[in-house]
Amino acid sequence: MGIFERFLSLWVTLAIAIGVIAGSYFQRPFEYIASLEYAHVNLVVAALIWLMIYPMMIHIDLASIRKVGRQPRGLALTLVVNWLIKPFSMAAVAVLFFEYLFADLVDPQTASEYIAGMILLGVAPCTAMVFVWSQLTDGDPAYTLVQVSLNDLIMLVLFAPIVSLLVAGASALTVPFEVLLYSVVAFIVIPLALGSLSRI
Repeated sequence: MGIFERFLSLWVTLAIAIGVIAGSYFQRPFEYIASLEYAHVNLVVAALIWLMIYPMMIHIDLASIRKVGRQPRGLALTLVVNWLIKPFSMAAVAVLFFEYLFADLVDPQTASEYIAGMILLGVAPCTAMVFVWSQLTDGDPAYTLVQVSLNDLIMLVLFAPIVSLLVAGASALTVPFEVLLYSVVAFIVIPLALGSLSRI
């Protein structure tokens, strides 16, 4: 692995630290950036996420879905973990920490927000990281394409209902269904469609 890949955890930690420090000392610019939103989706964050996702979406070959049945065990494992285990286990861990272990350290409103955030992380598999880790482990790129393509198609249908169900059940917050729908369109449908068109 190269230096970037070998020290990936360090770069992520540094980015978090820089973000926290910058937000503490330069509050007005960050408040302005936070105000730039449409349908509860921050436009600056959306643009940055598109920059990260779009190059990966170009790799997705929707025609590879035809090969789904060739190695069903790996696909079944991925789908079970991503859609039957991870969202619910992440919700359970979030409730454990923020309603019990950290209950005296975090006020109830903030705890609800953290729980909702962890649920969103748990339900949304990161397409970019699937490609990165497949490459780092010298995985089969064609099989990775099949997994990612199938998973993204499933995400179109299941992301919004699962998030809505878990957030309502595990926190005091309510995430409007249209916000989830906009997010699916903005961060999955549009990049996937643009990536497919670019690939063609």
